[in-house]
Amino acid sequence: MRKNRRSDRPDLPSGRRSAQTHDTDTFRRGFVSLTKLALSGVQITASAIDVSTEKVLFSIDDHLSVPTAGLGKVLLLIEVAARLTQRDPSAHGLMERTVADSAADMGLWQHLQVPTLPIGDLAVLVGATSDNLATNVLLRRIGLDAVRARGEALGLSRTFLLDTVRDFRGPDDAPHFSVGSARELATLFRNLAEGHVVDVATSQQVLAWLGLGSDLSMVSSAFGLDPLSHLHSDHGLLLVNKSGSGPGIRSEAGVLRGPRASVAYAVTMRFNDEELTGRLAVLDGMRTLGTDILEYVY
Repeated sequence: MRKNRRSDRPDLPSGRRSAQTHDTDTFRRGFVSLTKLALSGVQITASAIDVSTEKVLFSIDDHLSVPTAGLGKVLLLIEVAARLTQRDPSAHGLMERTVADSAADMGLWQHLQVPTLPIGDLAVLVGATSDNLATNVLLRRIGLDAVRARGEALGLSRTFLLDTVRDFRGPDDAPHFSVGSARELATLFRNLAEGHVVDVATSQQVLAWLGLGSDLSMVSSAFGLDPLSHLHSDHGLLLVNKSGSGPGIRSEAGVLRGPRASVAYAVTMRFNDEELTGRLAVLDGMRTLGTDILEYVY
């Protein structure tokens, strides 16, 4: 990926790892941990890819298309970024929130006084806090059909943004906000890091928004980074990620650059969320896989 000197956009070059330093047992702990979770009834899809070589380092049912909660917002950000870089008029101007756009939980805009924001600022809110209200306002402007068409143009056949964010899903609504396969999501983040999603400018814009992300509670909890400030390299590590969470769902995709390599990854777990112990076990398993990824790149 091209390097921008003193840019606010995260720079994620491929990273190189020699054959001598490659440890075939690196991901053994993650595999053992996730296997135990699978035996307890957790549905797991996971993929990890070396950004430079495209070698698959780790995979569990990575072809399956499963609910990914807010992770699907990445597809919306790609379409917004593409329109901005192509100077499309639909990506410029101010957008006003309405009652119909409202969605609880994630995000800051619902707590702010300002009722109108530029489209670029809405994308910042989505990247930084997975803002539901900003997502719905952007979707009203961009349209689900355009996001779907962009995904198809990128070669995605198992990863889709299906609907707006809703507090409640009725029988006539899409059953999930988004679905995706770990293989496609890991590859998508790899392509973002390499500047191959639409073009370099679009890829870098998406990385810049996602680099503001404040959720490091899952796989990326193992990387030791500041959740509120990791836009630039820290101890030789640079992360861009997006998470998704909902009842019984934890999902994360990202790309981690380290001194020796870069890894693109995606993990989604579906589990019985009735007891806190089940959720904690899932998060612990995701962190274990993150530790393996850190060892590989560091």
